[in-house]
This record gives sequence, structure tokens and C-alpha cells, in this order.
Amino acid sequence: MHHAPIVVHRISPSGGRRVTMLVAGHEDILGLAHSDADVIEFLRRAEVPDPDEVVLGDSPLVDWVGGEPHVYEQEPSDTDIP
Repeated sequence: MHHAPIVVHRISPSGGRRVTMLVAGHEDILGLAHSDADVIEFLRRAEVPDPDEVVLGDSPLVDWVGGEPHVYEQEPSDTDIP
């Protein structure tokens, strides 16, 4: 269970991270982010105050799930090299 109202989910196999926000007890999907700029834009459209500070700062409003914050692509594994 997530405690923050904004969740940046784990990296998808094709790249990018789903961003959701808890609104009136319902989890809304804001979009698939491929960068911090995407997350900031999603939050701006959702009328979150100071979206830059929310994403780039150490805000308790955001829960980064399944990986390092601000990373949107999976690292290639050593086994992928022929």
C-alpha cells in the first residue's frame, strides 16, 4: 500500500513509468512518464502546486516504487551482450 498521494511506479519493460495520483479516494492514472519533465507536466495538468519542487525535491507527496527515483529506463543487463 502506498502512503503518498502521487506514485511513480516501477519501470515498464518497454521503458517509462506509470504515474498515478490519489484523488478523492480514487487512484487516477496521469500518464506514462519517460522523464522528470513528463511527471512535472502531469502534475501541472492535475493542478498540483509547485510540481517542480514536488518532483525534484525530497517531497513526501511522491512515492517512487520499484527502482531509483528519476530513472525511467532499465539498465541493460550483462547477459544481453552477445
